[in-house]
Amino acid sequence: MDTRARPTIVVLHGTDRPPGMAGIEATATVRYTTADRLGGALDGADVLFAWDVKSTALARVWPAAERLRWVHVAGPAVGHLLFPALRESEVRLTNSAGVFDEPMAEYVLGLVLAFAKELPNTLRDQSRRRWQHRETDRLAGSRALLVGTGPIARAIARTLKAVGVHISSVGPSARSGDPDLGDIVPMSQLRATVPTQDWLILALALTPQTTGLFDADLLRACKPTARLVNIGRSALVVTPDLIDILDAGRLSGAAFTVFPDEPLPPSSPLWDMPNVLISAHMSGDVRGWREEMVRRFAANLDNYTSGRPLTNLVDKTRTSR
Repeated sequence: MDTRARPTIVVLHGTDRPPGMAGIEATATVRYTTADRLGGALDGADVLFAWDVKSTALARVWPAAERLRWVHVAGPAVGHLLFPALRESEVRLTNSAGVFDEPMAEYVLGLVLAFAKELPNTLRDQSRRRWQHRETDRLAGSRALLVGTGPIARAIARTLKAVGVHISSVGPSARSGDPDLGDIVPMSQLRATVPTQDWLILALALTPQTTGLFDADLLRACKPTARLVNIGRSALVVTPDLIDILDAGRLSGAAFTVFPDEPLPPSSPLWDMPNVLISAHMSGDVRGWREEMVRRFAANLDNYTSGRPLTNLVDKTRTSR
């Protein structure tokens, strides 16, 4: 196939279509579709732009994707698309990794500062018109453990180091003196490492090995003054165990941006816990992120039509969820 020809792009979307598509529509034939009509839309298409990042419809209609050469996901996670037929095919898979790294790092810094400076208590006092002097924690000199060593973890580490936090990390293998992540210990040493940490930042992929990683046993090994921040996957933490540990005062606080059921049900005890910070899966969602996603795809589309290598190419043989 001559990739310099005008490509046919299928945009798989949910409720909302991607913004700012006029430039792409001027250089390509664009078909917009939802998951229920994806099979028909893929007939003769070269490219799939998966704007609906959670859809698994491609696996169901794969036989209709005979001419498909490239799938681009408008987000970092691609594991849900790595069904065997796609893995084994010559179809290239790219993602939008990098869009959320710095915004998520800023959000983690905000959560850490909120805990250290007791900002939730300040807001509660303000709402009650109560003048209450308090002393708060110093952030510089505290110790944070990054559980994960990917690009998002690196961005978080750089941001926390800028305010004086000492960084160490847990990853697949040990190494010393990483410029961002500090000393990295293997996952097998996680339990031995957590007792010395003030901040536990979860930023790793969900695999069979990491599911339920932070259970009652591991949480009891943490310092009672430590706080946990999960911006990774909800299933990394056994939520009932964490609630029990927080209730017992064995952990000082926890912040969640991801949950097993979203939106978080009103009946969840997490809503009423004063040492818990809850946000609605929004740690990387800064204003303009949708437009940035489209710009990333447009830049890669220019690479595709010009015959240049695609950026953010996913290794389909190694990627997990």
